[in-house]
Formats: sequence, C-alpha cells, structure tokens
Amino acid sequence: MGLSTTAPRQKFWGTVTRRERWGLSWRGYAVMLVAMAVAATVVFFFIYPFFAITQRVESRLLVVEGWVDAHAIKVAAEEFRGGGLDRVFSTGGPVEGLGGYINDYSTAASVGAGRLRQAGVPADKVQMVPSRVSARDRTYSSAVALRKWCGENKVPLTAVNVLTEDVHARRTRLLFQMALGPDVKVGIIAVSNVDYDAARWWRYSEGVRAVIGETIAYVYVRFLFFP
Repeated sequence: MGLSTTAPRQKFWGTVTRRERWGLSWRGYAVMLVAMAVAATVVFFFIYPFFAITQRVESRLLVVEGWVDAHAIKVAAEEFRGGGLDRVFSTGGPVEGLGGYINDYSTAASVGAGRLRQAGVPADKVQMVPSRVSARDRTYSSAVALRKWCGENKVPLTAVNVLTEDVHARRTRLLFQMALGPDVKVGIIAVSNVDYDAARWWRYSEGVRAVIGETIAYVYVRFLFFP
C-alpha cells in the first residue's frame, strides 16, 4: 500500500474520505505467490537439518539426555564403544507424571543411566546427574546441574558433547552453552527419530509436531529466554 497521489475527497463534513491508493497487480500477486512458494520450499527442506544438527568437539566426556528413546540410547552406547570416552553423563529432571521432584532416582537422569548400563556402557563409566526442575527450562536446568556436579567433584569441564534426539539438537546445544559458559566447548550429536523419515518429516504427524514445537521453543530460547 502506498500514499495517495491526490488530495482526498471528503463528504459529510469530513467524516468520510476517498483516496487513490496503490494495490497489487496480477504481476504483484504472482511475485508474492512465488516468494511464498520459495519460503515454503526452504521450510520443508532446510528447517529439519537446521535443527537436527550434529557438530562434535574434541572431548572425552559425553552427555546423554536421559529422556531420549531406546534408539538414541543405543547410539550413545555405540559412541562409547567407539573409544575415546572417559565418562558418560545422564541428565534430566523428574520423570513426567510424578507431579514434581521426589528423589534423584525418580528422574530422567536415573532412568537414562540405567538404560545406558543395560545397553553395555560399563557401570563405572556412567554417571547420573539429576536436576530437580520439572516445570520449565528443563534442558537448561540439566546443564546447570552438570556444571555444579563437575565443580563439586573436581571433574575438569572444558569440552563436552551432548547427545539428544533429532530436532532438539540446536536448542539443546544453545542452552548447554548458556549454562556452561563461554569457556566450555559444547558439541552436539543429533540422533534421528526412527518413527518417521527425516527427509519427509511433513508427511508424518510426529514429524510435524516435532518441527513446529521445536520452532516455537527455539524462537523462545533465542529471543525471550534470559537465564
């Protein structure tokens, strides 16, 4: 819409005016439709890999979010068997459905640690690091709990890789970096969800819910979250 090119005509003592205004022509509508089609293409083909990012750093420490599914736990065990890891941390807050924190053994960290041991990671290499926060900002709180645990137990924390499920990866890395600070290098490992095809996520209800929910959550963390 643009400014009028002539003075407005008035009637009824100036309560009604008539102006000449600019509007879209058929060419303008065509350009707008093309732009919308390009934007939709970008969303469909690039938003998933944008969120489901894998970028490792040099580290002998691996963090596994305790709530991840069985396939991600299996991948974490394979990461350990690949060598080069001194310790695997399992993080997470109270298990959903309990109404809040009860004890450390009723947390996703404890559940994840047990599943890692069942998957073949030696018990003495698995360390659960529970968080007591269940309502909001759970990933950030898990990272804070890890920072505190390493400080209290004199474990040097200069670099760490975090393993999580597909589209949660970019936001998880961002929150861990916020919590651990600029002196800690944070890598991220995204494990694909086996319940839908990542290349065609929009064809599956699970994929649509995951991408839309993660888009909203990432925007919140990037622009509205102030720890």
